[in-house]
Amino acid sequence: MSTRSHGVQDMTIPSIPTRGRTLDYAAPVYDFLEPLFLLMKQAEYDLTLINVLDPRPSDTILDLGCGTGVLCRMIAERLQPELGGSVTGIDAAGKMIEVARKKRGAPHCRFEAMAAEHLLFDDETFDAVVSSLFFHHVPLDLKKLSLQEAFRTLKPGGKLIVADMHKPTTFMGWLVSHVSRWFFMQPQIGENIRGVLPDLMVEAGFPPPRTVAQYFGYITVFATSKPQ
Repeated sequence: MSTRSHGVQDMTIPSIPTRGRTLDYAAPVYDFLEPLFLLMKQAEYDLTLINVLDPRPSDTILDLGCGTGVLCRMIAERLQPELGGSVTGIDAAGKMIEVARKKRGAPHCRFEAMAAEHLLFDDETFDAVVSSLFFHHVPLDLKKLSLQEAFRTLKPGGKLIVADMHKPTTFMGWLVSHVSRWFFMQPQIGENIRGVLPDLMVEAGFPPPRTVAQYFGYITVFATSKPQ
């Protein structure tokens, strides 16, 4: 794994250059905004991801695009550091990592500024990789690279859980998705709502993912595993 310090730090953390969209500007208010974006169902949504993840106390887990670390901290509560259990959240936005370390860092809940398309971890490091609402912020080629990196750093049999914008399943979901794509000028959202994620997972080496949950008519939770 990365050899950088994982402790809680007050230092300024530089953002990582990437062609994906980083949310440094939102870091100070992200903990307020995210529940609003999830229609005040963040706790239910995060719990769904954790239940699908079903971590063992000794698991090592990676969160791609961790934001301010809310999901990481919830996962950490299921792990036992004395057995080797730990969760590492990565995000290219340095200010997000600053907030995550300050509010939710712990010896077994670590945060690093890092781009998902270039993970600084050894092959077969993690028992599971999870990602929530990250992939609609990055262009198609970086989606591919990020999933390839997830595959590389997973142990054989390791789980991949991805929750993100996908093909809308309701009229309201269709409306929110398409308005968001044009209002925020994010063609990356357009890629997601065309339904590219499952095929990209297969292209990276994973079996076809199964759909385990859907939220708000436009967010789908996928689960798959690296072959043994």
